[in-house]
Amino acid sequence: MLTDKEMLKIAERYLKSIGEHFGGADIEVIIETDSIIKKPYGNIYYYDSKEYILTGNFDKSLVGNAPFLVENKPNGRVICFGTSNSLEYFIQAYENGTMTPSLDLYWYPDEDRFDYK
Repeated sequence: MLTDKEMLKIAERYLKSIGEHFGGADIEVIIETDSIIKKPYGNIYYYDSKEYILTGNFDKSLVGNAPFLVENKPNGRVICFGTSNSLEYFIQAYENGTMTPSLDLYWYPDEDRFDYK
């Protein structure tokens, strides 16, 4: 199982990857470390722009920055939650194995690859 420190490194790599793949690589984003949710199967992370977190200026906040899960399994797969429902909804869907497939549902850190399975 991965440690909290290893999962945090994967989370940081994931944020860098989504910036490069989907635009916004010029915006520095940071993880809200005081909001990490620890589950038996991994950690859930929130993030926002560094400028917003440091200043509280809403004009500098990100839009669509859904929380995500880093599994504590050896490959550290990232599960991208959405913004269309509550976090509890997505956690329950993950736990029940009923996540709705999407092309960017999973991110595999060893391959820097998004996939729906």
